[in-house]
Amino acid sequence: MPPSAGTAEKPPAAASASVVKPAQAYVDAVNAGDLDALVTSFAPEAEIVDVSRSIRGHDAIRAWADAEVIGGALRVVSIVENRPDGQRLLVHWAPADSDGWRAHYDFTVGDYRILKADLQYA
Repeated sequence: MPPSAGTAEKPPAAASASVVKPAQAYVDAVNAGDLDALVTSFAPEAEIVDVSRSIRGHDAIRAWADAEVIGGALRVVSIVENRPDGQRLLVHWAPADSDGWRAHYDFTVGDYRILKADLQYA
């Protein structure tokens, strides 16, 4: 999917400062290329919905992230929604060797870990 117009702009400096800690841990792990940190940002039985695919549990998350996420770049553009159990973010996701595109990443969190991440095109 091609990038949308204006995706090269930088987010406001405060955008990542307000991101809930488990989601920020995920963003930081992606950008550091740290597969172990990415996996441990999720609860052991967490689920990722990647557009229409369901990926559940640490082993499946590790395989998915190793094949499709590590090597890419993730930037929080804005916080779309704050909830008691998480946050919906507008992000710019750029897989390796890609200009990337905007997406909505909806994180449900609990006990300092991600319980569910719903990743959808914006």
